[in-house]
This record gives sequence, structure tokens and C-alpha cells, in this order.
Amino acid sequence: MSSTTNAPEEKISKEAAKKEAAKLEKLHRKQEKEEESARKIASLLSLDDESFSENENYGGDVTLTELNSPADHKWREATEGKKWTDVGDLVEEMVGLEVLIRGRLETYRHKSSKLGFLMLRQSGFKVQCVATQSEETKVSVNMIKFLKQLSSESFVNVIGVVLLPKDPVTASTQQVEIQVRKAYCVNNALPQLPLIVENAARSEADVKAGKAGADRDTHLNYRVIDLRTPANQAIFRIEMQVKKAFREFLESKGFIEIDTPKLIAGSSEGGSAVFRLDYKGQPACLAQSPQLHKQMAILGDFRRVFEIIIHLCEFVGLDVEMEIQTHYSEIMDLVDELFVFIFTKLNERCNKELEAVRKQYPFVPLKFLPKTLRLTFAEGIQMLKDAGVEINPLGDLNTESERKLGQLVLEKYNTEFYMLHRYPTAVRPFYTMPSGDDSRYSNSFDAFIRGEEIISGAQRVHIPEFLEERAGEFFGTYDWYGSPPHGGFGAGLERVVMLFCALNNIRKTSLFPRDPQRLAP
Repeated sequence: MSSTTNAPEEKISKEAAKKEAAKLEKLHRKQEKEEESARKIASLLSLDDESFSENENYGGDVTLTELNSPADHKWREATEGKKWTDVGDLVEEMVGLEVLIRGRLETYRHKSSKLGFLMLRQSGFKVQCVATQSEETKVSVNMIKFLKQLSSESFVNVIGVVLLPKDPVTASTQQVEIQVRKAYCVNNALPQLPLIVENAARSEADVKAGKAGADRDTHLNYRVIDLRTPANQAIFRIEMQVKKAFREFLESKGFIEIDTPKLIAGSSEGGSAVFRLDYKGQPACLAQSPQLHKQMAILGDFRRVFEIIIHLCEFVGLDVEMEIQTHYSEIMDLVDELFVFIFTKLNERCNKELEAVRKQYPFVPLKFLPKTLRLTFAEGIQMLKDAGVEINPLGDLNTESERKLGQLVLEKYNTEFYMLHRYPTAVRPFYTMPSGDDSRYSNSFDAFIRGEEIISGAQRVHIPEFLEERAGEFFGTYDWYGSPPHGGFGAGLERVVMLFCALNNIRKTSLFPRDPQRLAP
């Protein structure tokens, strides 16, 4: 009995001992790191006969104590009262001014004991910094040696004077350079990284030409490093602008942004992709889409609503629902205006970002019309038939036929963005309203970019008896208290940007992609 009684206590004691040992080991590693840093700096300084002078505009490693302590330190003294300047804001008008900048050390070129060149990168923008040993700059050979031993991707603060180089620096995004006065390493990266940013930023053409690159898994396994490339920095700024334009346009049209539940009592879309869970003793599901709650908001007299939502499979949905006054074409009218607005704003606001993407992933700008082309499903089928592609007129289009139709539309109408509507009723969800003149077809539509679907929308069945008839079961989700005619659509943010930039994989526009094999990082 005594051994049984003491077992839990022994287990707790062992766990406590393990935690204490882990804590001591962590403290020991920290002390070793600080000692190694001190030895490194001492070694660097002792390599030269020139003694370290208080007058030197040196720098060095910024320790954790210096970062956290309110007490004065050389790093704090040097930066006190100075305004930080973003690398992207360094321009010719600033020549002669002293600036304080921060970035990652992309490369260091050691020309001599008295001269070194740093390429500093901050969020896709790059500037060359020149460290020259001289009486004027008070930069010593010790400082040049300190800079030489820094690892690529180290986090560095630089104080220096803005100059205009004699010859343009092709590797830099900025037309100016910085004459270094002081430099501080806030955090030194590992000497050997699992992914080099320069390799991650290679174009497919460069890789085929024999330059070092990285495969897709390496890009995604070390996503934190991969995100530092100019193209990735640009992609997610473009996504931000899509969301901004989406909100901006819909708010101007009287839409209200809502947030719908992510836990629901039953499936929102049906099918096998349902994540079930126990919610405080009740069966529940993760919402596959905001569909039902968007419609409930319309029943609640919100009239026009939208949501930017992270869906179950980790893609970002741009969802809209609205009252219909007369005809479901009102929804297509909105899609037309909205996406022409989004595309136009991207071209106006994202010149630098689009160019950064184009440099690694070459593409031609999207062709779209001021008034978006609309074809009926039957017209699309006829175009395919005329081109020798046989499609079931009451069936759905597969990926290959959608791409073929996209090519035909581009050739005939000179646009890569168009809508296909009046889909066969049999291929749309049960809550889609059939067409009044022919029940074989429905009041529904899809929109395409470069031959791939980005939007699916429709008028919803708003009459309870008819909905229950189509669903084949009682449908009490709405508590039917009188519903106006309504409809809406959904688009995937990542797909919009992927196709706008003609990228070949959706993972390139997902910040941290999730698929059946990937749950990290």
C-alpha cells in the first residue's frame, strides 16, 4: 500500500527535478553565450595594435542587459533622441543627413582592413552601407573586423550619413548609400542557416540556369526565412491591399462588416469535410463557411453584409450577402464593380510590390475590361463545343475545360476576367434558386481569372417550404420569420492574388500553408 500511496508524490518530485534541471541548463547556456560573445569582442580588439578609444565610433553587440536595462549604455547613448528611418524611405533629398536605420545584414564584402561594404535589408528594401576607416569617420580597423565576423541575416542597427554613390548600386533598391559611423548587432544569426534568402529569392529561370535555389518543402519548412524574400514581402502587402480595397468598396455601397460564429451545431455545407467536436457536452462542428449566418444577418434586416474570414482549411474568404431588389443579376453587377475596383487599385497602389513579385515570378499584367464580360453557361458550352471540346450541357466544367474556356474567352474578348452564369441546377447546392424560366438552370454564377474559378455566387432559396422540399428535410436553421430575396458570393483571397500575379501554386500566397500533410510551422 505504501508504494502505491507514494507513487504520485515520486512522480511529482521527478517532474520538479526535471524542470529544475532544464532551468539550470538554460541558464548555463545563456551564460556560455554571453561569455563567448565577450571573448569574441575581446579577441577582435586584441587583434590590432590600435587600442580601443572612447573617441571611436565603434558599436558592437547589444547585450540583453542593454536592451532591457533603463541604465545608460553606449548603444542607448548613441541612439538616444535619434529618429528611426525606414530603409525604404532613404532618398536623394536626405543626402548629408545623419540617419539611424535597422535591418538584416544580407551580405558583407570585405575589401581591406580599412574598408567594408554591408548590404542592409529591411522588409524587401535594401541599402548599401560603407564602413571606411578614417579620422573623419572615427571608424577603426577594429570596427571593420567586427563587421566582418557578423553572420548573414544578423539584425543590425547602423548610424551613418546619407551619401549619393558615384555609380548606382545595382543590388540595392535605394539610390543612396550610408557612410557608417556606428554599427550595433542586436542579434547575430547562426553562421550556417538552413535556407539562404538569396537562394529562396531565385527565379525558376535562374535555377534552371544552374544557380542555387531551394525546393518547395525547404521554402515552407523554413518559412520564416523564406518570407524575407522581396517577392514574399510584396505578396502579402498585395493581399493587404486586396482586403483594403474590398472593405473600402463595400463600405461605400452601404455594406456592414460582420463576424459569424466559428462553432455551430451542425454542418454548414454538408459533405465529408466536417470537423466534429464536443462542445461542453453538446455535439458541434467547426463552421465550413459563414453561409448560413450571412443569410441570417439578412433576415435580421442588415440588408448588405460582408466578412473577411479564415476558413476551416486556413484560406481567407471574402464573403458577401445582400438583399435582391429585382433580379439576381444585381449580385453580378456588384461583383463586376467590386473586382474591377480591386484590380485597378492594385495596379495603382502596388507598383513596387508587383515588380518585386515579377522579378522572381515573371508574369504579364492581368487583362480585364471596364465592364466585366458575362456569358451564360450555355454560351460557354457552345464555345467549347465549337473548339472541339464536348461537355455535358447540364453537367459541370472540370478544371481542364475551365482553362480551355479561359483561353477561348481571352482570344475572342481580350479579357482574363469574366463571369459565367445560369449554371445547371443539378451542379449547385440545394439552397440555390432555380431559374424562373427553366428549372434545369439556376440563378447562379462563377467568376474566373486566367481560366480558374475565384468566385462562386447565387441567389438563395428564401421560401422555407421550397427550401425544405429541395433539401429533402426540415430546415429550421433560420427560424423563418420572413425573408427578403437575397444572394451572395464568396472568393478566396489567396486565389485572387495567386491568379492576379499568375503564380503557379496557392502555397505561395498563403502565409503559413496548411494541407493534409502540413501542420507546421
